[in-house]
Amino acid sequence: MSSDTLAKAPAAPDVPEHADALRIVPHRRLGQWTAAAVVLLLLALAVNSVLRNEAFRWDVVADYFTSAAVLRGLWLTLWLTAVVMVLGFALGTLLAAARLSSNPVLRGVSWGYVWLFRSIPILVQLLLWFNIGALYPQLFGVRTVNLLTPVAVAIVGLTLHEAAYAAEVVRGGVLSVDRGQIEAAQALGLSRWRRWWRIVLPQAMRSIVPPAGNMLIGTLKGTSIVSVIAVQDLLFSVQLVYHRTYQVIPLLMVATVWYTIVTSLLGAGQYYVEKYYARGSERTR
Repeated sequence: MSSDTLAKAPAAPDVPEHADALRIVPHRRLGQWTAAAVVLLLLALAVNSVLRNEAFRWDVVADYFTSAAVLRGLWLTLWLTAVVMVLGFALGTLLAAARLSSNPVLRGVSWGYVWLFRSIPILVQLLLWFNIGALYPQLFGVRTVNLLTPVAVAIVGLTLHEAAYAAEVVRGGVLSVDRGQIEAAQALGLSRWRRWWRIVLPQAMRSIVPPAGNMLIGTLKGTSIVSVIAVQDLLFSVQLVYHRTYQVIPLLMVATVWYTIVTSLLGAGQYYVEKYYARGSERTR
């Protein structure tokens, strides 16, 4: 290298003698910490108010929390939720398959079902099924009032309502699978059943599980509406007790705590199921 080149080379920047002592100081977010402190203060005040308010009667809540009537109502709620979800998704899967078929009649019937049952409020549906005997006094040679008990009405009404939403969940999950995956499976000579079981379903579950989990939690809470037709679920059970004892708030808190516990457990289960089906994807949390 020539002396002229060395002369034109830029001088090295001055380095402080105590460069090792320099450290990066994070920006102080005073507004965020202030807002967090205010939120925590309000939360503490709310919790203190709930715990120390004598109107809640936590001693009464503890007495009835595991009573026989409440546990029977809780069991019926859980059983009803499980039955409705299984039947609802079974019917919803058939409706989704019909909606995705090439047959215009099946597509039209499936679309009409989803449109109708998503348009009518669930309370109206339950009341209509509960009073179906006014339209059809007999079904299959049996009196309707004997055939459709309140529990049967709850299962029928909730299942038909749930199937309409499950059909859209399943259809959306299937449509989320890249078409190229199916074409590649066809090129490999896989049968239709193996394509659906080994290729389409595992990938569709990534899109199906989150809304299905939300539907499960929503169904659990939605079963409380069957109390209007005298089905002795959790809510109806606590209503029977407070109609006798006049302890309305404590008994409602019993139901509230039980619903919170069960929905929290279902939410935790949903997290692990989502994590299982998200294996190999970019987002696993």
